[in-house]
Amino acid sequence: MYLVGCADGSLYTGVAKDVQARVSQHNRGVGAKYTRSRRPVVLLFTEEVGDRGQALRREHAIKQLSKKKKIQLIEGWQEHSRETTD
Repeated sequence: MYLVGCADGSLYTGVAKDVQARVSQHNRGVGAKYTRSRRPVVLLFTEEVGDRGQALRREHAIKQLSKKKKIQLIEGWQEHSRETTD
């Protein structure tokens, strides 16, 4: 499960086994229709989820969040990522 930031400031949530490859697809214009006109996209958040069903449920839950809550989720993940690499 992942979240990318689009060039227009919007956020896009998706599910992929290989997130880096999927982000690359988005940036080549062969990803989701939504991101084609909003390139480039930047990976902002990833979350490993047990199986595809769980990933789709988590994706749906995140899509229900306000943009403010999504940004808080991203900031918390980025902070945690920095702490684990320091």
